[in-house]
Amino acid sequence: MIPLHLTEPPELVNVGVGVHGVRGLRDVFRLPDLWQFHLYGYSADLTVGGTTYPVAPGSVSLTPAGVPVQFDYRGRSEHLFAHFRPRIAGEPSYVPVVQDAGTTAPVLSDMLRSAIGASPSGSPRVVAEVWAALWRVAQLSAPLTEGGVAAGHSAVAAAISYIEANLARALTVPALAAAAGVSHNHLTRLFRTETGMTVVAYIRQRRMARARHLLVSTTLSIPAIAATVGIPDLQAFNKTCHRELGGAPRAVRAGNAVAAGTRPV
Repeated sequence: MIPLHLTEPPELVNVGVGVHGVRGLRDVFRLPDLWQFHLYGYSADLTVGGTTYPVAPGSVSLTPAGVPVQFDYRGRSEHLFAHFRPRIAGEPSYVPVVQDAGTTAPVLSDMLRSAIGASPSGSPRVVAEVWAALWRVAQLSAPLTEGGVAAGHSAVAAAISYIEANLARALTVPALAAAAGVSHNHLTRLFRTETGMTVVAYIRQRRMARARHLLVSTTLSIPAIAATVGIPDLQAFNKTCHRELGGAPRAVRAGNAVAAGTRPV
């Protein structure tokens, strides 16, 4: 399961139709600072962070920013997509990386096609359509527990809760495993299955999502932000910002960061 913040509308960067599998049957890429939302009209294998999921017509997937993705197609393949940045506010919904939308798939398709037909991508109407579609996807998941964590494996839910509460502290997989009441290896396997990421990658993604929010939305000093997200070494924080957010902390704050890498649709 992955945490998706939907309390506020996302920052929508692009929405459209992607056509793949024509020139080659494999795509490998990573979007450093954008989440990916796909609604599939074909069958293929999707590998997210090293875990492979079968997708079929009517499947939906959500990929957090910075996670490596590989598509293995079986021919011409068309999907609807949205690239966005969640706004980190309120409690997140926890959703699977891939799930079958079932009878909701036509509704999602209508929402996304309506968003594609309107312009520009960042207009209130387009954002509203995609935001509503994301809420539909979140509601496909299992009901949330009282603590706001999806009813997946209790050890993963416990580890995620511990991470969210302790981002400012040093976090290790053995300590998380102890907090979750399972072995190091078992937590590693469970975490990859449910989130599509390693524990370390998840921690890094959450730290940098919070760092981006604090850089853009507050006047906290950069050293204070670095300490708040558990990377008090400013050189290490600067390096991680460059790698994960596309620029130095000051550039992210000024809105001048340029994300590295390609951005397939």
